[in-house]
Amino acid sequence: MENSSKTAKNDKDVKAHLGEGLAIHWRLAEWFPDLSATQLAHLRLFYDELLKANKMTNLIGVKTIGHADAIHFADCILAAREVFKITGQNPIYEVGVGNGLPGLVMSILRPTTQTTLVVPDPKKAEFVIRLASQMGLGQLKVLTTQLEKLPESSMQFVVCRGLASISRTILALRKPVCKGGVVFHMKGEEWFKEVSEIPTQLCSYWRPALLAEYRLPVGEMNFAIVRTDKFMD
Repeated sequence: MENSSKTAKNDKDVKAHLGEGLAIHWRLAEWFPDLSATQLAHLRLFYDELLKANKMTNLIGVKTIGHADAIHFADCILAAREVFKITGQNPIYEVGVGNGLPGLVMSILRPTTQTTLVVPDPKKAEFVIRLASQMGLGQLKVLTTQLEKLPESSMQFVVCRGLASISRTILALRKPVCKGGVVFHMKGEEWFKEVSEIPTQLCSYWRPALLAEYRLPVGEMNFAIVRTDKFMD
């Protein structure tokens, strides 16, 4: 009963910030019953603060707000579980649009794994840092810097969501990702078009392959994770 009351209050608070006409959906407990109460509470806190902050800072698209639990959170959970099969407990970097998706979600799922978010925008970085502190995620770090300023060969496992095309991403990450490193690209159902557009020159350094395909708990669209392995410096 207490959790139900808290959820209802959260819904009311979010609507107060965004307008009473907004339909609030939060179905992660139904979709992912294996998540702990702490993980669900942290994900819900992230969700609430994300929607509130979105009025001042462009964190997610306005059209995705009504189903952010599926489009953003379920997507990141499903992708993270596939990535974890490869990375194990090794440190993970996330480079994306700086809204904490999927990096903050990954840290919530595996709080003992070192997760570093590269966030060039100081305002977005502050948002993620504040939430990580509230949740006690001591292994989550935020680097407020540009990709081209990252140290050479400093990253082994990298996750990207909403950053750029696969070609542009691996071009930008060529120096900071070490030989033997892997970049995981979260993509939609037309991922193969991006793979086919990778220039031959980049394929001299990177080997692309489909890691996994999945569907969200709602909708019919397929999503994919494409891995690009760096086999040459």
